[in-house]
Amino acid sequence: MPHARNRNPSPIPEVTWDTGLKEMNETWKGAIACLGVAVFFVMTIGIIYWQVVDQPNKNWILRGTFSGLIWERRTQSLVIQTLTEDKTYVEIDVGNVGNPDIEVPFVRNLCWLNKTEFCYTWDSVAEVKISLEVDEEKQTECYSMTWAPVHCHVELKDCFSMTNVSWYGGASVRGQTWPINDQNATMQPFVVSDLKDNPSGFGSVLERYFLGSSGVAVLVSPDIPVQLGVDSRHQFCLQSLPSMERLPLQYTVCVAYNVKAAHQEAIQQLSQHNRELPNMKALGLPFWKLLASVDSGQKLERELRIFSNRLKRHQLGEGVISLNEHSTALLSDMDHHYLNNRKRGMSKRLTRDLPLVKLLNISITLSPFLGVDTTQFHTSLVDGTQAHWLSLPSAPQGQLIPVMSHWRGKFCVKLNITNPAAVSWFLDRVGSLHSHLGMEYIVLEGGEGNLFEEQALRPPQALGGDKYISLLADLGTRIGNSTIMTAGTRSSHKPLFVRMTRLQSDWSPMGLKGIIPSLLHHTLLGYNFLIPDAVASPGVNFFNDMELFFSVILTMLLFFSLSFGGPKVLNLSQIYIAKHQRDVVPLIEKYAEEWRLTGNPIYRPIWWLSPSDPMTFNIDDQFLIGDEVLVAPVVEKGAVQRDIYLPDGGFQWHDSQNAQVFDGGTFLQDYPVALEEVAVFLRRS
Repeated sequence: MPHARNRNPSPIPEVTWDTGLKEMNETWKGAIACLGVAVFFVMTIGIIYWQVVDQPNKNWILRGTFSGLIWERRTQSLVIQTLTEDKTYVEIDVGNVGNPDIEVPFVRNLCWLNKTEFCYTWDSVAEVKISLEVDEEKQTECYSMTWAPVHCHVELKDCFSMTNVSWYGGASVRGQTWPINDQNATMQPFVVSDLKDNPSGFGSVLERYFLGSSGVAVLVSPDIPVQLGVDSRHQFCLQSLPSMERLPLQYTVCVAYNVKAAHQEAIQQLSQHNRELPNMKALGLPFWKLLASVDSGQKLERELRIFSNRLKRHQLGEGVISLNEHSTALLSDMDHHYLNNRKRGMSKRLTRDLPLVKLLNISITLSPFLGVDTTQFHTSLVDGTQAHWLSLPSAPQGQLIPVMSHWRGKFCVKLNITNPAAVSWFLDRVGSLHSHLGMEYIVLEGGEGNLFEEQALRPPQALGGDKYISLLADLGTRIGNSTIMTAGTRSSHKPLFVRMTRLQSDWSPMGLKGIIPSLLHHTLLGYNFLIPDAVASPGVNFFNDMELFFSVILTMLLFFSLSFGGPKVLNLSQIYIAKHQRDVVPLIEKYAEEWRLTGNPIYRPIWWLSPSDPMTFNIDDQFLIGDEVLVAPVVEKGAVQRDIYLPDGGFQWHDSQNAQVFDGGTFLQDYPVALEEVAVFLRRS
């Protein structure tokens, strides 16, 4: 039987391939893991390098047709520039939100599907949404910005740089400047206050509107409480109020090719109501303020008689004699006694006073305050009409308790202007006074401030902020188009006059130098029909400084309001009132109609005719009446010459005093001016 052969003669032992592959896979897994860690490390280093070193300092967030919004990473600012980056409209410091030590990239758009919106969550503190609206017809682009806090008690604060930009608008202040770059104001609620009680506050006229000389306008949301602070020559800041309600910070920034175009767009957004003219007859009349210290209606009537006779003797009878609230109250009481005495059959000789008053052209002064020691107030408590006054419930369903306040040194209550019955009571009171006094003009004062917030009380929703003033303006409109308000906000379109804050009788910015800045501030915000308070303060021998008197009366040639002076003053007043009625009133009437149709101011800053000329941005001692008259009064004591700049617009200027003709863009250094006249230049095409 043959021997069987060996089928595996090789000396190499058999191996199992599964074991080898397993050992090899473990080796490769380790190598791949090491490689992954290395790649991750390199990517991390790259990202950090990109964020810290290689990332561009600025990123375009939104782009319009001629402007765009840029995020400046190092300064944590939003900047609006032209697309060519050759002009900066505004720089907004938003780094005050959240932790200022944390650099926020602010480039990831959560609304990336919409090319005109940008959304972002800032440092887990606030959410920001920016929307771009382009108006190609008007050549304006508006960026609507809303900062919404994520948590309660978050303060949102945005600051607008004053570097290379002159800013205008906002609120009236003591010592008004034009532009506002030189002002200082601590952070405080952006509402109208009484400057007598709060000299460092905001007063008289206020709109949530700021205009920059670069062609930028900032419009702050009218219905959300906000604070404002101004840091002279550095920035002004808007800040939200921290609360449980998580109040947002909301505003719109519009840009245009120049400052004039930006204003014309903003003024349409500021007030979208039809504009109405007040009683234009008042613009040609001087307002004479009767400063009478008397304690009865009979004595007041005697003072009125003497005052009226002196005006007639100096041929100044065509004017308005202005009475303060105390004098108005004396006449009102005298009216009451007069009617009662007539009923009792007293002689006509003893009841002749009020018919004389009805023959005079007077203005009376009323306020929404009522003394707690008056019969009317006690009657309201008895008959259950205490809701006529601003009140708060004693408990959730408790009785209304009127809120006390001070007014003219007395404890008072204030009219509940949201109560239709209270408003009707006030209008009936005005009607009664009109039927017996015959007055045409009524001054409504006392609307400034917020009675609740001043006493740390939570106001009703309808009376938050400065809404009381807006409602008081509605009441003034119902009284008639000869009503004079002492403050205004969101009411520039109404047929009302505004009385300017009294100035000091000196040459300081609180006095004469403040007239033109205050005039330009009022008219820029839409308040063109102005009645100034007396230029002389009681106890000040103002009329002894004839040079100051000349300057005041000439500067205020547009709108008179004088205390009674000596014969020389009155004779001079006669001349200037006639000039005012002959030369100025027709211009005011002409441009008042233009204001009604377009919103363009009657009294205009010098940059209005040359809106791209930096020389015009800071001129605070000249102004324009419309587009055709330039006024340059003396504002320095002892000056017989002054510098005058004539804006350029492709036209010439003609000196009305000496017939000299100058090209636009001419700077007249040390130009001679006479004390008895004001430099007036007429535009020539």
